[in-house]
Amino acid sequence: MPIRRAALTALALALALAAAPRAWAGEPAEQLSARIDQVLRILEDPALKPAERAEERRAAIRRVAHDIFDFEELARRSLGRHWQARTPEERDEFVRLLGHLLERAYLGKLELYSGERIALLGDSVDGDLVTVRTRVVTRQGTEIPVDYRMLRRGDGWRAYDVTIEGVSLVANYRSQFDKIIRRASFQQLVKQVREKQ
Repeated sequence: MPIRRAALTALALALALAAAPRAWAGEPAEQLSARIDQVLRILEDPALKPAERAEERRAAIRRVAHDIFDFEELARRSLGRHWQARTPEERDEFVRLLGHLLERAYLGKLELYSGERIALLGDSVDGDLVTVRTRVVTRQGTEIPVDYRMLRRGDGWRAYDVTIEGVSLVANYRSQFDKIIRRASFQQLVKQVREKQ
């Protein structure tokens, strides 16, 4: 992923967690909106703003992120055809490592949130899957299209992919992960993801 797109992806994902989409209609959007409101309350809590409370603030955001995202589904789709060959233990470890990688990549960006807006474009439901379309509007007026792909999990909805400017986070990871596995091995991929922590 080129550096500019990686930076844009990090910013858009951080904003996605921080900017509440209040105008969405439908159950998936309402549930996501409630979780995002929780993130905003954490970010705006004066008691959690001091640097010495950073880990406590990040832990609170992590808990909410686990309610927003389905990290197992994200990991399964990111590994693509390589998922089936993994043992349950390998799958569990990879889900955990990928979750930590995403947290590390985006938590710092999230803390830089400074009032960017979300323009809501609508959602489309297809059975147990839904796509919520939004646009992040930066303070400079730049519009960044962001789609959330969500699936039903029990009584709720969880995001398994985010597409920014037409580029899917899952498709990007799947391409990178596939190259590493074909060139080296799954164990090498795990090693590389672990080293990024």
